[in-house]
Amino acid sequence: MKISIHTHIPKPIELVWKTYITPKHVDAWNHATEDWETVGSVSDFRVGGFFKYPMRAKDHSFGFDFEGEFLKIEPLKYIKYRMLDDRIVEIKMTELPKKVFVEVIFDAETENSPELQQQGWQQILESFKRYCLTL
Repeated sequence: MKISIHTHIPKPIELVWKTYITPKHVDAWNHATEDWETVGSVSDFRVGGFFKYPMRAKDHSFGFDFEGEFLKIEPLKYIKYRMLDDRIVEIKMTELPKKVFVEVIFDAETENSPELQQQGWQQILESFKRYCLTL
């Protein structure tokens, strides 16, 4: 099952793209709620390269590494990667007049309901948007 989320960001595509792929920026926006954080992200941003985004509860009660391998990259347009559990994620960025349409399509996992997954990923995407608006 595939799940899709999206948002519009009123910033230039170059800024949106750079903010999405640069580890120091990922650390700033990659969380669904304010009681979570991502610290120490690393990324070898090329086809065949790997990324690792360590996600942790700020109270240190739980954490996990969100990681995978880049499968396809079209600069300023498209990223496809495979997570360690073999699920596929696609990020599409479309430049529109005075904004960028960002869509994320991902394979659902089986532990949580599709609605919960969609909500969590959408919250992260909204955190990304809020961060972009500060730049």
